[in-house]
Amino acid sequence: MKAVVWHGIGKITLDEVAEPQIEDPTDAVIKMVASSICGTDLHMVRGTLSPMKPGTILGHEAVGIVEQVGPSVQDIKVGDRVVVCSTIACGECVYCQAGEFASCDNSNPVGPEAGGAFFGGPAPTGAYHGLQAERARIPFADTVLIKLPDTISDDDALLCSDIFPTGYMGADIADVKEGDSVAVFGCGPVGLMAIASAKLRGASQIFAIDTISDRLALAAKLGAVTIDYEKADPIKALKDRTNGFGPDAVIDAVGVDAQGAHHGPAADRSVMGALENVIDQKIVAPQSVMFGEQWRQGDAPGQVLMWAVEAVRKSGVVSIIGVYPQTAKFFPIGLAMQKCLTVRAANCSHAKYIPICLKAVESGFYPSQVISRISNITGVIECYEHFDKREPGWTKVELLAV
Repeated sequence: MKAVVWHGIGKITLDEVAEPQIEDPTDAVIKMVASSICGTDLHMVRGTLSPMKPGTILGHEAVGIVEQVGPSVQDIKVGDRVVVCSTIACGECVYCQAGEFASCDNSNPVGPEAGGAFFGGPAPTGAYHGLQAERARIPFADTVLIKLPDTISDDDALLCSDIFPTGYMGADIADVKEGDSVAVFGCGPVGLMAIASAKLRGASQIFAIDTISDRLALAAKLGAVTIDYEKADPIKALKDRTNGFGPDAVIDAVGVDAQGAHHGPAADRSVMGALENVIDQKIVAPQSVMFGEQWRQGDAPGQVLMWAVEAVRKSGVVSIIGVYPQTAKFFPIGLAMQKCLTVRAANCSHAKYIPICLKAVESGFYPSQVISRISNITGVIECYEHFDKREPGWTKVELLAV
């Protein structure tokens, strides 16, 4: 079968690989209907989320049809149309029973102290083969697969695999409630879903910070006031729009590959700040390789964390859902403490949030509105290259199975 395979930093190919088989009694095998490319996948290709195991199939978002089930699978049946939870969880350990599926004790073969596991990720997360393929093996199928009602389209279901639940989690752990003001840094797919989720939860003011014009346009369509950080200082802009206080909550939907401001008032940084960014780059991705304009890591890995802490009001909440590697050590803890902030960072417990998102779709919210390109999987490498460069019109790419 065809699959997107990671061979090294900056080296991915569409390969012919062996079809997956049932390995454990709780497994299922699904035939892919559609998968997609996520910004997290780019972290692995750029080398900012490592170490990866060569030969790993990428991808962690998918909708499919169940073809096989292991003898211990009870709820999922052959022929079911399902959405795949990006995080892998057993459903039975103390964490899963508490709804903290991303902290599952049994899914990561590295061991319980290693944290959760997800499809197509680095070796420390289990090195499970991912979902950008014609078929995939799904461990713990009764927990990781969620049956879809006929009323939900494949496109909307696909975005409920990861980006919508992650965005919703961002608003949830930020304690967003009726009447709150919320700032979302990053208008990629997850940031857009965080904006939509803040609105669904009743936020009265939503601000979106980015510099890519078509992404800002999508944010505005979803109800946000947009701020281009290459034209305005986002901290001042947020303070000015919240009577000098700052928003009640700030959501970091960018993560380690943040790009700093290079124009306008926000670019007026000290030499020490620029030096810190260079040091941070080397710390988070010591093996990263420059490939010209392709596969470039962000030039300001800690920028959004600093902006978030600076922007939020005193006693506010900072929610971190953008991906950071375990090598990242930077965070303005002193300023956060002085401002009496609540800071929450989490990987998404998809099995907890996907049902909420599916209900939102059934109630009339359509996350598929952020899909900007649909491609056959045979064109996947070109899609990766466009998406990596943040080119207009490449906000979210859906991949159709062959």
